[in-house]
Amino acid sequence: MNESILVTGGTGALGREVVDRLKDGTREVRVLSRKPGAYQGNLTTGEGVAAAVAGVGTILHLASDPRTKGSDLEGTRRLIDAAAPGTHLVYISIVGVDRHPFWYYQEKYQVERMIEASGLPYTILRATQFHDFARFLIQGMTRMPVAPVPAGWSVQPVDTGEVADRLVELALGAPAGRVPDMGGPEVLPLREMVNIYLRASGRRRILVPIWVPGKTAAAYRAGIHLAPEHKTGKITFAEFLAATVKPGGPTKGYG
Repeated sequence: MNESILVTGGTGALGREVVDRLKDGTREVRVLSRKPGAYQGNLTTGEGVAAAVAGVGTILHLASDPRTKGSDLEGTRRLIDAAAPGTHLVYISIVGVDRHPFWYYQEKYQVERMIEASGLPYTILRATQFHDFARFLIQGMTRMPVAPVPAGWSVQPVDTGEVADRLVELALGAPAGRVPDMGGPEVLPLREMVNIYLRASGRRRILVPIWVPGKTAAAYRAGIHLAPEHKTGKITFAEFLAATVKPGGPTKGYG
């Protein structure tokens, strides 16, 4: 059995955590990235993909582009076409993609179905939103003295490192198909999360609830993106902020 592992999206927020955990000296770990390196490549164009995939036994597919429609589908198709028969394909997806109308979620669901029909042994893990991403969104919402907060929305943020631990466990194990969802330890109203962030960062803002129209907003109000029955994570949003946000200090981006 080939012990080499390829990680797509290995330079992103989740990918860096995964790669760090895999580099224990017992196997070759390849990172497919557009940045210059040993396995420079581009899933959109296909450049470098065949060379990166050659000889690997497991692919951890974490690369994603939420800004460009069709990008994830095309990239996954190229990855599947390049993979050798028997390659274990591990994919990170999002809770609720099979029911949520947001186009990006729908595309992630199409990717899941493509993987299931590929003939490759696979494992698919759906997770809720990451703490890092929730913080990034809240930072944007609270830049001005008056902060609009979508009414009726809740989030179940999960720690990126804990998701990385689970993905590595799955990648080193046998293909398991679609595994149970992974969510954070708390389902929090978005307004409460904003207040937690403001306390952690030492800021004051006037919060104004806003009603967001449309099917996507309705799906968020309905909690389709949540997994309250799978509170797998242990690190809370407040604990994450206590470790990453300094009152009055610079804010961080995401990815």
